[in-house]
Amino acid sequence: MKNVHEIEIEVKGSEWENILDATFTKRNKELEVDGFRKGKCPKNIYLQKFGIESLFMDAVDTAVGKAYTDALRENNLVPVCEPGMDVKEIDKDHVKFSFTIITKPEVKLGKYKDLDVKKDKVKVSNDEIDSEVARLCSRFAEIVVKEEGKVEEGNTAVIDFEGFVDGEALEGGNGANYPLEIGSHTFIPGFEEGIVGMSVGETKELNLKFPEEYTKELAGKEVKFNVTVREIKERVLPELNKEFYADLGYDDIETEEDFRKEVKKAIEERKNEEAKNKYLDDVLEEAAKNMEIELNPEIIHDEVHRMIHQFEDQMRMQGISLDQYLQFTGGSREDLHKQMEPEAEKRVKYRYLIEEVAEAENIEIDDKAAEEEAEKMAAQYAVEKDEFLTHFGGLEVVKYDMKMRKALEILGGEEVK
Repeated sequence: MKNVHEIEIEVKGSEWENILDATFTKRNKELEVDGFRKGKCPKNIYLQKFGIESLFMDAVDTAVGKAYTDALRENNLVPVCEPGMDVKEIDKDHVKFSFTIITKPEVKLGKYKDLDVKKDKVKVSNDEIDSEVARLCSRFAEIVVKEEGKVEEGNTAVIDFEGFVDGEALEGGNGANYPLEIGSHTFIPGFEEGIVGMSVGETKELNLKFPEEYTKELAGKEVKFNVTVREIKERVLPELNKEFYADLGYDDIETEEDFRKEVKKAIEERKNEEAKNKYLDDVLEEAAKNMEIELNPEIIHDEVHRMIHQFEDQMRMQGISLDQYLQFTGGSREDLHKQMEPEAEKRVKYRYLIEEVAEAENIEIDDKAAEEEAEKMAAQYAVEKDEFLTHFGGLEVVKYDMKMRKALEILGGEEVK
């Protein structure tokens, strides 16, 4: 492939000798050799005892960084993924590296404007509004003691229960003052259904059966539960009034009609954003079909690793390590890598497509525009501009981000403006 560059570099003579000397000096500081104080072993004694070959690995690590930088500069190359590196020859006089450097692949744009892609029309039904209103009310519902009546679906029954299998008390099958939400399906099938209709103080015997897919010891076995209802609680939804609207942040709303209008507006905004994102993805998919590009496996591999690191960070924020996640799902890192490959390939293709559109459209971002954008973004995060730029990657990254967004606007046309 044209974007794969094999470069060989040799480090020899005094340069290699100086690297070996520096490696020995560093290692000698922590070295303990019989007959010498720590860090005071003469070089000739060290070489007699350990051989010069013992310095090669660390010396290569030192030499390779400079050699790689020199290779990029001298050949005017910009890598797009981690390079391959191989040590061809090494001895006391020289070391010879071979680098495999992959640069941006050639991209040939096809048609990317006026594509036959339509944006979904957004509609909001009364059922959707009702559902959202119910969800918002549920957030502010109060759990109160039900003074009269019987256990109903959605109630929380506070119960004492005791289970028996084959006439023996079921291990772990008892509890006192246990709050059971009816409809949560916390217990085996039939348990919650059997409590519906009971009153406070009532005791009932439930004759049930463990599911076949239950634990091996109990699967399919008959079980008897003695259940007593101690208390019944119910969810009381808030009234649709000014106080409730204010709690939701709608200080100026007084009527249910106006509240429903605001709810409809919020749903429309969300659905419009979803429609826009889907439209852009459809446009990118169509434009990517029209372009020509040959992706190196190494580029996709690099993108997969980036995605895995992002996924690992997300898991960590939820208090789960990647190893724990893999243990729960019964997968492996190799499985995860393979699962992510199609999405990684799509991301890389879309990125190169957008970059090429930006070039074709001669999109340029000047320093002033980038500075203003940085100020705006810093304000959104409530930090100083310099602090924002440090974390974001600098002004050039802001320019790149703006450039890509403008290219996306061109790809999407009027639908995304």
